[in-house]
Amino acid sequence: MKTQLLTIVLLTAMIAALVPLNGCGGYQNSWLHPQDVATVYVEMFDTDSFRRGYEYELTDAVCKRIESHTPYKIVSDRNVADTILTGRLGITVGVLSGDRYTGRPMQYETRTTVTVTWKNLKTGELLLDNQQVHGAADYSTQLGQTENYALSRAVNKAAQRVVELMEKPW
Repeated sequence: MKTQLLTIVLLTAMIAALVPLNGCGGYQNSWLHPQDVATVYVEMFDTDSFRRGYEYELTDAVCKRIESHTPYKIVSDRNVADTILTGRLGITVGVLSGDRYTGRPMQYETRTTVTVTWKNLKTGELLLDNQQVHGAADYSTQLGQTENYALSRAVNKAAQRVVELMEKPW
């Protein structure tokens, strides 16, 4: 009887000691970004839109975010880069709501879609293969906001998501 009670107490103590450790099984103490990459060449983003200039804004925002949020260094010479980041920007603008009496639009939404490819130039491996991210922002002309203001916000949100894609998957 005492042996059975002692066995039950020991098993319970072992299980109680192991249960908290089970929750940490998925965590790891490693870098979020691939360690074999040191430099990135960011090619000017293309655009499908007739609204020009936002591809420059997106390229600039992506470069600044890579420099500030990743361990990578942006280089201006493709021949010395470890990787190359290319992409395409699409822009759409739509009406969110309108005045029910006059039918005039009151609130608009701008939406950007960025398709990104990131290639390791040393190995030829595609780190990102036509991955899509989106950024959206709304604006109202009645509040004095402009389409340019909203598109700049949407482009910055998309740039943030592009850099987030550069992290290793969990």
